[in-house]
Amino acid sequence: IVKDAETIREALLLPPEVGTSPVPRPWGCSLGQSFGGFCTMTYLSLIDHPPKIALFTGGIAPMSFDPFDVYTSLWERVKERNLQYYSMYPGDIGQVKKIVQKLLQAPATLPSGGKLTARRFLQLGMNLGGGPSSFASMHNLISTAFLQPEEIEFTRAFLKAVDNAQPFDDNPIYFWLHESIYADGSKFSPTNWSSDRAYEAKIKTPSEFDYKLTSQLQSDDRPTYFFGEMVFPWMTEDYAECGGIGCTALANALAMKDDWGPLYDADRMRAVLADGKTKSAAAVYYDDIYVDFNCCMKVTQRGGPLEKCKVYITNEYQHSGLRDDGAHIFSKLHGMATGSVRTPS
Repeated sequence: IVKDAETIREALLLPPEVGTSPVPRPWGCSLGQSFGGFCTMTYLSLIDHPPKIALFTGGIAPMSFDPFDVYTSLWERVKERNLQYYSMYPGDIGQVKKIVQKLLQAPATLPSGGKLTARRFLQLGMNLGGGPSSFASMHNLISTAFLQPEEIEFTRAFLKAVDNAQPFDDNPIYFWLHESIYADGSKFSPTNWSSDRAYEAKIKTPSEFDYKLTSQLQSDDRPTYFFGEMVFPWMTEDYAECGGIGCTALANALAMKDDWGPLYDADRMRAVLADGKTKSAAAVYYDDIYVDFNCCMKVTQRGGPLEKCKVYITNEYQHSGLRDDGAHIFSKLHGMATGSVRTPS
């Protein structure tokens, strides 16, 4: 991706005049949202002349952390987001348990041909950190599951909504390559289904994370937690376009790939920002369920690879802050990077 961006930059620029010495002509500014921020860190690590200004929004990669540890921490973030959701919609605790119980007894067939299992239903939680309306959207979807409270058959509208809300059938590469974004060289390879292993470790003993357990409890004090942005080996069984012999073999081969190349160079990133040729600022969202806050702080702390990156920490926005209030966030970060906005104070 980074090398492609460099090729595009060269194609967009006019060629230097004949007889003149070539001079560096980097991008003036880059804005890395989420995985785009991960790519920006690779830019700072590998490219001789990275962008003059590098901005991050919810996109500080957890470099130097094993993928298993990243997901272990993210599961806790997802738990907190679940509790916030159920605090807003306490009536959904029982409804979610009813749905999970029914799916544990008999998975439903989706319009796409996929299989709606309890575990696949709980993957809807990956949307809970998507913006101000994410809770309301989830509540509306759950409310359509049954026509009447005493009903036990799912409505077609509910099944269609679940199908449309999950991106993996339309974008199987998202499933295949998602965990590879944490595979920073051989030290952190293979990823070996890290999120699944982290989940299994949490439910090794009776746990609040075990949906098979919590869905059977009558108490609202033990809700059933949705999952976050995580992929699992069983998705080849539940998603129509992710399974089959070839796709299953590919998914497992990528999960066990142990020779991923390096993504980041901590010393080079530190040096690039220290010499002042590239200035940087980042928005870090405290409640982010996709990019772990604590990992971000380790990377940007004094002595870290991004110690010269100015950081704006907020819980006013979710991971979608750039989409929800983009002009304000961009102006603030650009001002921080260039020195016109004094944050941190």
